[in-house]
Amino acid sequence: MKLSVVIPAYNEEESISDTLRSLYQTLKKYNIPHEIFVTNDNSKDGTLRVLDELSLEIPTLVYQTNPGPNGFGYAVRFGLERFSGDCVAVFMADMSDDPEDLVKYYNKMVEGDYDCVFGSRWEKGGKVIDYPALKKVINRVANFIVRIIMGIKYNDTTNAFKLYKRETIEGIKPFLAPHFNLTIELPLKAMVRGYNYAVVPNSWTNRKYGESKLKIKEMGSRYFFILMYCFIEKFFSRGDYMKKSVAPKKEVSR
Repeated sequence: MKLSVVIPAYNEEESISDTLRSLYQTLKKYNIPHEIFVTNDNSKDGTLRVLDELSLEIPTLVYQTNPGPNGFGYAVRFGLERFSGDCVAVFMADMSDDPEDLVKYYNKMVEGDYDCVFGSRWEKGGKVIDYPALKKVINRVANFIVRIIMGIKYNDTTNAFKLYKRETIEGIKPFLAPHFNLTIELPLKAMVRGYNYAVVPNSWTNRKYGESKLKIKEMGSRYFFILMYCFIEKFFSRGDYMKKSVAPKKEVSR
């Protein structure tokens, strides 16, 4: 199963090299067939120049510039419309996600034939390093609200680092969220539409360079909009968008 890794990158000149080298070396070590698809989200720094240089040493690197509209959600969606693999992970460019965790996701999906594999930083085995205190409080409150409203047990919906089969991505289209609220749209739609999933503990490390692109004050209403959309679909769509089960082939007597 070929793995695609979609990485949105906006002004990640200082982080992108370490991220891509570590990711490539890890996937190569485990002999995982893959492509690394970077969406350069119209960066204003030297991100594109760095990608040009890295393409000479990382044979599986593919990158394109998203001409616009721009923003985290748009950048991820740009990659989700263009990846070539049988499954696709959303991975951060700032070294916050661990490539070893991605290998665990991939193996879990292959072994259990899951439609999705979600990470959790808050389950046993998960961890966060240098997580800002205020951001942690907001994260836990937001995830609690999502769990109560949607009636789910999964406790890290806002975690962007997840893995989906191609069929799952096709089944949860069209995408609505243009910003970081895409991080909850993808998993919630997958759950609501009947795609199965496994949860794997993962780690998260705060960025060393640059600034976080997530502006908490701007995102509250946008997260709430997507949450309400998924709530309405779950309880009022009458299953119109559910995953289509494949009927078993009938044996023919000869």
